[in-house]
Amino acid sequence: MAYLRAGDTISGQEGRAYAKINGVQHEMFYLKTLEATAEKQKAEVKTLGRRGTQHKAIGWSGTGSMTIFYVTSRFRQLMLDYIKNGKDTYFDIEVINEDPHSSVGRQWIALRNVNLNSVIFASLDTDAETLEEEVEFTFEDIDMIQTFNAPSTL
Repeated sequence: MAYLRAGDTISGQEGRAYAKINGVQHEMFYLKTLEATAEKQKAEVKTLGRRGTQHKAIGWSGTGSMTIFYVTSRFRQLMLDYIKNGKDTYFDIEVINEDPHSSVGRQWIALRNVNLNSVIFASLDTDAETLEEEVEFTFEDIDMIQTFNAPSTL
């Protein structure tokens, strides 16, 4: 019987992320967590001769969130530019999962047209060991630049 080797699981610390904002690539070394989800939008469809409700995909929506250490003003600057000047910035985020111990190789995902929902402008917390902030966003497209290989089995 085949099974997944523990060494082929992907460590959450083994990866990189980059934001391409206004044509400039920034390494997101301050990133703690990032999760992006594509969710189908479905319509309920009732038809003659069937009592049950069926579902039809009619679109999708991309949302995400990231927790970052409170050490960059980059996202606050983008939000401030929108608040003061009405200039809304869309950018790309690329996430690479690559654990050198795993046989599956790497996965490289590009989130396109990322747009921030909210940012924290100021933060103090006397109980916190480190300051962090949660940043929520939407994205309008996604590319899978590279996929994982199939894991080796034992």
